[in-house]
Amino acid sequence: MRIISLQKYFFFLILAITSCRESSTIQRPDVSDIAVEVKIERFDQELGNLQPGDILNKNRKWQQQYGEFYTDFMVQMLKIGSPKDSVNVQKQLQYILQQKEFNGLSAAVQKKYPSMSQYEKEISQALRYIKYYFPEYKIPRFITYFSGFEYQTPIGEDYVGIGLDMFLGADSEFYPALIHSIPLYISRRFAPEYITPRVIEVILREDLFPMGEEVQNTLQHMIYNGKILYAMDVLLEDVSDEIKIGYTSEQMAWVRKYQSDIWSWFIQENLLYSTDWNRIQKYFSEAPFTPELGERNESAPKLGSYMGWMIVRRYMEKHPQETLKTLFAKTDAQQIMEASKFKGK
Repeated sequence: MRIISLQKYFFFLILAITSCRESSTIQRPDVSDIAVEVKIERFDQELGNLQPGDILNKNRKWQQQYGEFYTDFMVQMLKIGSPKDSVNVQKQLQYILQQKEFNGLSAAVQKKYPSMSQYEKEISQALRYIKYYFPEYKIPRFITYFSGFEYQTPIGEDYVGIGLDMFLGADSEFYPALIHSIPLYISRRFAPEYITPRVIEVILREDLFPMGEEVQNTLQHMIYNGKILYAMDVLLEDVSDEIKIGYTSEQMAWVRKYQSDIWSWFIQENLLYSTDWNRIQKYFSEAPFTPELGERNESAPKLGSYMGWMIVRRYMEKHPQETLKTLFAKTDAQQIMEASKFKGK
């Protein structure tokens, strides 16, 4: 079982904006003949409609119907113990059903997401590209739920969960109250347009291309994250760069403007080959900005990931014969950087 918390991923001074390669240059294959039709299972609706007198029957049914997901949901998301302990399940779920917060959150989720048809179409199309490049990939189940803001897109052996309570929209009444545990620079991305990108990102990072032990220094982290973001370029149609990496429009404008200077700064500070995670992690982790760069806290975060993205884009532009499969098979970050001829522009 691999359940991934929000915080794990939560998962660049002068140059003209045109220096940033837009993903519109991506040439995608025709995947119209690849049969993938995702059906998202609505556990959130079943849970929201649960009645106290039906708890034991539903507990038995859900163990069979949802398997590992249901166990993970009870143990790690709700944190009320194994569903096999029916006495405890009866007691705990009865208590939860009486809570005003539970019922309010359930109502908000159902109002926001009466249907998941749009996301079924988006995820299906992205998975057609995945099956084109990686035909051996076994498509998981997709299951929606809500759990009180515990996990956004957890992944298990046979499922990807979609925590709809963490996609209610940046203006949701719930998120300001969570400021101590989930900062606003993160919760602003708890919006519907992030569902498909976050689902595809977790599949890329955890199912298809988990980070290998060879990823040690800054450049290697850059190229790994750049590959993930480039894959999102290919797999996601009509998704902005801002949403892929999680920037505001202002942050994206800033990083594009100062891209060349940022690259020079990484080199001048001898950061590319540093293996000191305490020093380099801030260039890959979620944050409101990068402290060393920019004025008035206007800089973008995750500068290492962004620069890696630009390197990989440039590499793929110069090597059109490469595919996603051959790109991810290359583990020499230095070779990719040199072959890209990337100089910050």
